[in-house]
Amino acid sequence: MLLSHGFTGTPQSIRPWGEALHAAGYTVACPLLPGHGTRWQDMNRTTWHDWYRAVDDEYLALRDRLPPGTPVVVGGLSMGGTLVTRLVQQHAGRDTEPAGLILVNPSYLTLRKDAALLPVVSRVLGSFPGISDDIKKPGAHELAYDRLPLKAAASLSQLWKLVRADLGKVTVPVRLFRSLEDHVVEPASGEALLAGVASAVKSEVLLSESYHVATLDNDAPAIFEGSAEFIASLLSPAGTDGSR
Repeated sequence: MLLSHGFTGTPQSIRPWGEALHAAGYTVACPLLPGHGTRWQDMNRTTWHDWYRAVDDEYLALRDRLPPGTPVVVGGLSMGGTLVTRLVQQHAGRDTEPAGLILVNPSYLTLRKDAALLPVVSRVLGSFPGISDDIKKPGAHELAYDRLPLKAAASLSQLWKLVRADLGKVTVPVRLFRSLEDHVVEPASGEALLAGVASAVKSEVLLSESYHVATLDNDAPAIFEGSAEFIASLLSPAGTDGSR
């Protein structure tokens, strides 16, 4: 199982998710994306190509560590969902194609009108106030930058366009977990995903007690249980060792 964290975040936001899947018997990898986990200025020196390369490299390395033919499922939170969706698109039809896709509040677009100004504004300003810690659960905290790096955000918007254009390449089973109240990603992202993928098996689980960072929020146990159930449903019947 490969998991990817979101924009300006770190693996801390998905660590409980990964630990729960590991406890269920699965091999899990959660890379730290380039430009993350240091200073927000470092993110502005990276682009979506760097983040995607890190996810793809970790995915291929994970496959190499597992027995040949072992199916691997990929998942992501927010921008991490965008990246693993791109990974599925890029590996579609190949022997490296993931077995399934699990997404928690993934981002593919924004309806904010001021977003169109991002390429221009990012040349003048370095950052805006951050978007981290959108969590309903009292006392829960996301380790992320307190500023939104604008050049990096402009690059993410370019990735959104590519991923939306290629949603039809996604044919693997999809499980979407979506918070009913999310102050970072609009419902339109989830709607675009479900309408665009060509997967015969796709489902949406609505989260009523969590905000954006649902993997650290009240509905986290439901995400963890639902993910394990989804992965188990994708495994070949008897004789597998569960290391996915």
